[in-house]
Formats: sequence, structure tokens, C-alpha cells
Amino acid sequence: MQGWVIPPLENSDFVACMEFVLDVYKQAYNPMYPVICMDESPKQLIKDTRVAIPMSPGCDAKIDYEYERCGVANIFMVNEPLTGKRYVDVTERKTKKDWAELIRKIADEYYPNAEKIRLVMDNLNTHKPSSLYEAFTPQEAKRIWDRFEFIYTPKHGSWLNMAEIEIHVLMGQCLKRRIGDMETMKQQVDAWQKDRNNKDAKINWQFTNDDARIKLKKLYPTISY
Repeated sequence: MQGWVIPPLENSDFVACMEFVLDVYKQAYNPMYPVICMDESPKQLIKDTRVAIPMSPGCDAKIDYEYERCGVANIFMVNEPLTGKRYVDVTERKTKKDWAELIRKIADEYYPNAEKIRLVMDNLNTHKPSSLYEAFTPQEAKRIWDRFEFIYTPKHGSWLNMAEIEIHVLMGQCLKRRIGDMETMKQQVDAWQKDRNNKDAKINWQFTNDDARIKLKKLYPTISY
């Protein structure tokens, strides 16, 4: 049975936040004000304990059932749905400093010429401007923060973050096999990123506020006149 995170009924906070995110998604592409989605996910590092037998004519590859756990890596996914670009960082941790370093990279390396970067993400406690001030000097923290408009998906609304779609694609196409060390994982992820970016794989988001008011009607407060 698949688990779902279901928001409470008649949740005005949820629908207000959701409708704002959906308004952002329907805006036309503007390279000076790009809409970027960011998400993160853990990935277990797993090493084979015995050498696998490779595929041969008429025979499938054979992988021993035993394996060794080698810790957990963190995957940061940054994607721009309207251009079909994504950037993936593999880190050992997902601390406030790790997130702050990612935000600086988005500002200075990925989108150095943008006037304002509109960043959609969930409201995890590390995803706050305060994390920048814990990682950098006040001047540097403020410089980075001024480059962004942070847009948070509602609690129980992670499905509104298009970076989550990209993480699922990454896991299915690249990381569903055993990878035992960080360096190999980084190499594999980098190759996947380059290949997918070269394919210009965009996300055609169709869900709008009009759709939400019909399909998610129970989430909207009932107004008595």
C-alpha cells in the first residue's frame, strides 16, 4: 500500500500557498526572473560483497543478494522546468551549510545574470534565510539572499514542487542500482545530468488554480453568506 501525506480538509493556509505556487508556474519564461525548483532526497550507498556475473548471450546478469551498507548520500536537485535544465549536487550531508552553499552556487554559477531567482521549495527548517547567515558573513549572506525570492510549497504539498518529479526520474534512470561510494555516485549523476540536459527534457505543468478549485474542492474553506 502506498502512503500519502494528505492535507486537512478546509485548509486555508494550504490553498493560499498552493494557489500562489500555481500562479508562479503559469508565468511566461523570463531569463532575468527564472523560476527554479529545488528538492533533496537521501540515497543509500550500497556496495556488492561479491563480484556480479555480467550478462552474456542467453543469460541475464546475476547479482548476489548480499550487500554492504556504506552510509547515505544526499541528492540536491535544482531544475528549471521551462528550459529543460537541471543541476544535481551529491553531498555527504544536508545541513544548513550544505543548503547555503547550494544557494550560493545557484546564484553565482547557475544563474549569475538573473535579476531575481524565484526559487520554489518546501519549507524544511534548513531552507531559510537564517541558514545563509550561519554559513557566511552578514554581507555575503545578504548579497545572496537579495538574489532570490523564496517560494514555499504548503505543508503536505510536496507534489507541487517540480524538482520532486526530476528526483523520481533520476532515481529511476540512474540510481536504482547498487552504488557503494560517493565518487562513483557523483560520476553517474553527472553523466545523467549532461545526458538529460542535452535532451532538453522540459516539464509541461498543466495543473492550474481553476483545476485545483474543482479537483481539490474539499480543501477550500466553506464560506457562509
